[in-house]
Amino acid sequence: MNLKKLNKEYDKLQSKYGSKELRSIYNGGCSKQPLILFVFMNPTARNVASFKEWKGIRAPWIGSKNIWKLFYELKLLDVNVYNEIMLRKGKEWDEQFADLVYNNVEKHKYFITNLGKCTQIDARPLPNQVFKKYLDLLYKEINLVKPKIIVTFGNQVSSIVLNENIQVSKCRQIAFKKKINDVEYNIYPTYYPVGNGMRNIDKTIIDLSIIIKNIKREKK
Repeated sequence: MNLKKLNKEYDKLQSKYGSKELRSIYNGGCSKQPLILFVFMNPTARNVASFKEWKGIRAPWIGSKNIWKLFYELKLLDVNVYNEIMLRKGKEWDEQFADLVYNNVEKHKYFITNLGKCTQIDARPLPNQVFKKYLDLLYKEINLVKPKIIVTFGNQVSSIVLNENIQVSKCRQIAFKKKINDVEYNIYPTYYPVGNGMRNIDKTIIDLSIIIKNIKREKK
């Protein structure tokens, strides 16, 4: 199994749980032992890579702005790339610019994915049972990428990945150990930093800055 084969499985689930007019969004960044693997919820039509005419990479957050502020504040995105993202409207992203952004993600040694790859027209909530259809595939994805740590965003995603009731506000900067296919990972549940969660982005930046600083110190 490799990431490309996983993508075929994600496409099958798109036809069941996603919009018929859109394509599934996969993942992107450093796919070989990154420092961090970030797990978000699911993509929407605001991702311009979900349209059928798109020919480039189908990675999270293509065509968006707010999430890249988080990565920039965490020193995980170069200033020139960040400034260009802020200047562009969503539809002004093209395949070449998406490659440039994700090459920078790879440079900074992190990997971005969603628990659910089923693209929706809008940000309507998905029930737990849909996300759980993707869980085994996410575990395979994690074991193929082999990150140093995993960050899960939001109570719902964190609870499903860890298979326990998680309230992010009560476990800030705390690592939960999770064995996935005989490999133990440290998983950090974190506030969801976009949409309604934008009100918590400063807390997310504070928590992740400390977590990343500690992980980098351990590597020395």
